[in-house]
Amino acid sequence: MTKTTVPPQELAARIVRNVEKVMVGKTEAVNLAVIALISQGHLLIEDAPGVGKTMLARSLARSINGSFKRIQFTPDILPGDITGVTVYNQKTADFEFRPGPIMTQVLLADEINRATPKVQSALLEAMGERQITVDGVTRAMPAPFHVLATQNPLEYEGTFPLPEAQLDRFLLRIHIGYPTPEEEMAIIERQRYVHPIEELDHVVDAADVLKLQEAVRQVYVDDLVKQYIVALVAATRHHPSAFLGASPRGSLALFRAAQARALLEGRDFVLPDDVKALAAPALAHRCLISAHDQSSAQDSRAFIAEVLETVPVPGALPDRK
Repeated sequence: MTKTTVPPQELAARIVRNVEKVMVGKTEAVNLAVIALISQGHLLIEDAPGVGKTMLARSLARSINGSFKRIQFTPDILPGDITGVTVYNQKTADFEFRPGPIMTQVLLADEINRATPKVQSALLEAMGERQITVDGVTRAMPAPFHVLATQNPLEYEGTFPLPEAQLDRFLLRIHIGYPTPEEEMAIIERQRYVHPIEELDHVVDAADVLKLQEAVRQVYVDDLVKQYIVALVAATRHHPSAFLGASPRGSLALFRAAQARALLEGRDFVLPDDVKALAAPALAHRCLISAHDQSSAQDSRAFIAEVLETVPVPGALPDRK
């Protein structure tokens, strides 16, 4: 019997539908999480406690049948607690590597801003190069390798803000937000006897995720759309309110995420609307606003919204005044 090949769009849609069994009413956040996964990027979830950040990571790992580890970051955690250590084995009279929790396919870095900068930097090589180096020996990360980090933006006591180099490693930054009263009622009812995560089964395998990541790279992007991406990123650097604009890594992130969104929408080509929809999640955390404009209550998402207004959309008719 010939095995039927499942289209990439259906594979991605299966993941979204499965995660939504746990994440009630959070389609946009789930879509962005899947976009980050199939783009070979990492996700920063910034929101208040209790809105489902951990459940999003766990349900995503279960949906792809991937190995899952969680690191609860605290100020006293050490780099070796994350990457692993080399120890001497008296029985074999040799040194052996004992891997840390980072050696997994889906890693939840919970409250990452509670770790010291030295510990935060231990993630840089793994996130950027998909490898770790311990005692001079480099080891590859399992594939796929996906980091979901969380932080509470409302509590600053005992935290260490993520440096720009660390923030730049995250493909997207998302906010989940509170549910509506109707959604909150549904959440209560669903968890009346057992949490939905306990009954969640996988709908794809890790090998399918690798196929999805390859399919994303095949999505066509017209030169006009590429120029639009570059123009948007350049505008973040020259905006009057900008202290630091997005780097070329921001252009690459927006490019790859737009390809993934197109695939999720069932298209084999990217539209300017894909770029506009992902501009804030892909670029806002890579930009710093000048102190004067910060005091004027302008956040980075509003800053990106202003940038979008200044850059012409390819194919759009000019406004007639």
